[in-house]
Amino acid sequence: MAESIPVPQFVGLPIEWNIPNDIVPRYATHMVVQRMEHEFLISFFEIRPPIILGKPDEVATELEKIKSVHANCIAQIMVSIEKMPEIVNTLEQVEKLSVVQMDESKVKE
Repeated sequence: MAESIPVPQFVGLPIEWNIPNDIVPRYATHMVVQRMEHEFLISFFEIRPPIILGKPDEVATELEKIKSVHANCIAQIMVSIEKMPEIVNTLEQVEKLSVVQMDESKVKE
């Protein structure tokens, strides 16, 4: 008779969050989400407005010459398809909470 192989037990452990000192926060103005076979690729971009100086008519002339702006990718994150709903739900909860907090602060003013 064959012995049964014990099934490993999963244990929940607390997470010790660490953000290394060399991580630089960046401001993302745009985002692209691409669906891959088994994951999502989320790319964050920053678009900086061009610096145009001069008199109003000179600025208007320079603005008319601009045909596009450059979006620099500042971060890319791969997320499994199974994890994505949890991330979306967390973002929605935080956004709703921030709206409530902003509304409460306006009432106090």
